[in-house]
Amino acid sequence: MDASEVVPLGRTSVSVTRLGLGLASIGGLFTPVPKEQAVATIERAWDLGVRLFDTAPVYGYGRSETYAGLVLRSKPRHEFVLSTKVGRLLVPGGTDTQEIWADPPPGVGPKNDYSYAAVRQSIEDSLERLGLDRIDVLHVHDPEQDFPLAVGEAYYALADLRATGRIGAVSIGVNHADVAARYLREVEEPGLDAVLLAGRYSLLDQSGLDDLLPLCGERGVAVIAAGVFQGGILTSADAPPAATAWQRLCESFDVPLAAAAIQFPFTHPAVASVLVGARHPDEVEASVQGLATEVSDELWREAERVGLTPARAPKP
Repeated sequence: MDASEVVPLGRTSVSVTRLGLGLASIGGLFTPVPKEQAVATIERAWDLGVRLFDTAPVYGYGRSETYAGLVLRSKPRHEFVLSTKVGRLLVPGGTDTQEIWADPPPGVGPKNDYSYAAVRQSIEDSLERLGLDRIDVLHVHDPEQDFPLAVGEAYYALADLRATGRIGAVSIGVNHADVAARYLREVEEPGLDAVLLAGRYSLLDQSGLDDLLPLCGERGVAVIAAGVFQGGILTSADAPPAATAWQRLCESFDVPLAAAAIQFPFTHPAVASVLVGARHPDEVEASVQGLATEVSDELWREAERVGLTPARAPKP
């Protein structure tokens, strides 16, 4: 599969590449990333055909969006899709801090706020940091933090922007498949266009298949799958037994484990794109190679036979 292959994002007019670059890592996720390295990482993704870029205000407290803008505002605007998130405002003295960000900019912090006014303010703040005139896909970030407001006022703010053509797609960004399924069922029509699902349809965790992915398939809601490496657990020294079993299975088919991890989400037809993180250009190159590596259907059938996956959904 080619990283630059373009597919529709569900029922929207937005089209995304099969591989997207998640920009949390360049915001300093656990480890600081120098500006020059962050810029080089995004540039390398561009050179390799990646045209979907996902960021958020909370990623490095504005740093990720700032670095993304440094690169993307020099590119033809019609050639890429940019997504960011709402639900967390960056304000002086914001107290909803996260310890996962290394060396964040001083003086500001996140404040959870899913109100209509805060969402509209968040979008304007993001556009200023990015230096761009529009955002293509907007995700309500971690709606479980304040579900009533997130499924109400935050959604209404994004739906209004979609109705006026200011954005192309309304989505949510979640780490929990049950939260996303609840959101899909409770949100007012016309509802969501997409779901960004992190770590819940992967080699080690297929809980997204219990309810969410079939629901997305029924409703024409596109899924962007993230967290396919489970935060590094898949290949760590403390990897669970399932990871070892996957490693052995992949070796028997002469397929790198990373290639299987990147391609597995595409075994469900609701998945439009896979989002990978990177903090160095070499990591982008590895992911592009992993997507391009041939993985036979026989590997997925064998995974099902030995109990590593539930009943396999047909490939799109």
